[in-house]
Order: sequence, then C-alpha cells, then structure tokens
Amino acid sequence: MTPQKAHKESRLAWLMDKSIPLPGGVRIGLDGIIGLIPGVGDAATSAISSWFIYQGYRKGVPTSVLVRMALNILIDTIVGSIPVFGDIFDLFFKANMRNSQLLARYENNPDKTRKQSKLVLAFAILLFIAALWVFIVITVAVAKLLFERLFAY
Repeated sequence: MTPQKAHKESRLAWLMDKSIPLPGGVRIGLDGIIGLIPGVGDAATSAISSWFIYQGYRKGVPTSVLVRMALNILIDTIVGSIPVFGDIFDLFFKANMRNSQLLARYENNPDKTRKQSKLVLAFAILLFIAALWVFIVITVAVAKLLFERLFAY
C-alpha cells in the first residue's frame, strides 16, 4: 500500500520510519535522522510518536493496547539514545510502524489484539521484575564486598 492511500497513521509511520532508502535495501525515516541530534533528537521523535497513542485513545483503543504502544516508544527512546548502538537499533526497531500496525490490527480484530497486548505487557512486567531483581542482587553483592574490604582488619 502506498503512503498516499493509507490512513494518516500509516503515512506518518512511513515518513518517520521508512521514507529514506539507503544502500543495501535498508530504509530509515525522519526518526533516524532527527534522532542523530544530540540531547533533543530522541525526545523530539518520541513526542511525534506519541501522536499514535493519542489517535488510539481517540478511537477508543483499550488501555492494554495503548500501554503496549507506549512501551514501543519507550524502548525506541531509551535504546535509541545510546550513542552508535541506538542508531543501529533504529534501523531495525520501527516503533512508529509497530504502533501503526497495532492500530490497524485493533480495527480488524479488537479481541485478539487486546489479548496479545495483555500477554506482551505481562511478559514486559516479568522481564522488568527479573532485571530489577538481578540489579538488587548485584548491588547487595558489591555493597557487601565493599563493606568487607573497608572494614577488614
């Protein structure tokens, strides 16, 4: 489907994620270009990407799907802000395309999209809890080691 015939969401996603062809058949969009601006690029593209959440809200998309869309933007923003690695990541993780497709899938099959979104969010929560637990274990181990070295006689 050409961007001219698609919904507004699809056109914006195409512009932000796939509108600029690169050698080797890879495509980037304005997200990849704007994201190169240090300090403000990723914040600016996140603000633009938030439009998808607003459109979903206006269309009555359930919270689970909206939160999944926000998670896509959050992943894109956090990982995309890492110098060099984030720019490479942006070549493959197209948050705007994902969110545009989520809106389209919700319009075509709301129950399935809602269920899938709940599963993705449950997995994300479990992953976050596991990462937090690992962080706490490492922090406690380092603190214990430092305490033992500082107060060893």
